[in-house]
Amino acid sequence: MMIDLDMRRRAGLLTIAATAVSAAAMVAAPVLTAPVATAQGCPDIEVVFARGTDEPPGLGRVGGAFVDSLRDRVGGRSLGTYAVNYPASFDFLQVAAGANDASDHIQYMIANCPNTRLVLGGYSQGAAVVDVIAAVPVPGAGFTAPLPPNAPDHVAAIAVFGNPSAKIGLPLTSSPVWGGRSIDLCTANDPVCSGGDDIPAHSNYGPSGLTDQAAGFVAGLL
Repeated sequence: MMIDLDMRRRAGLLTIAATAVSAAAMVAAPVLTAPVATAQGCPDIEVVFARGTDEPPGLGRVGGAFVDSLRDRVGGRSLGTYAVNYPASFDFLQVAAGANDASDHIQYMIANCPNTRLVLGGYSQGAAVVDVIAAVPVPGAGFTAPLPPNAPDHVAAIAVFGNPSAKIGLPLTSSPVWGGRSIDLCTANDPVCSGGDDIPAHSNYGPSGLTDQAAGFVAGLL
């Protein structure tokens, strides 16, 4: 069953791309990017986050809001961040490049900081990046760096926002491996992740409180 579900996600990558590019092209709101915090040594917690389409390099506005909220909930534990390095452009085949970069970093952290609890996150196209990492167990379609079998021992939680795969019935919460530690949030009528047509809803994850909701869920797993 797991392989069938993973292959469905893999086959749906082009659908995800088409959905996200058409919606993102209509979302013209300016974006604000939070600075990327660089952890020294091995932090207690590290958030690996992939920004949304056309956002400048960094965590992006949703990722920054999520990290700020999570930081307030983890007590005295150190929290580092890694902003996935990928184009986040309207060439949605580059989702695989983001997945490769994120997976390479996750594997580096597993090898070098085995006690660090990892949190994966993404917004819009960045959520599709996380879908690939979490759902595709073998190389293909430009994805060359599948996670190792021990990754679930190190990844404590996943939080995605405006996830295009949710629109085709494959939210991360349905994953047999990651479902119990995932939160996959979609604002009401967001056309990227639902059947709705409220374009501004796709830019409303911070103001709507959903980044706080995700931070609360993730903090409970750390």
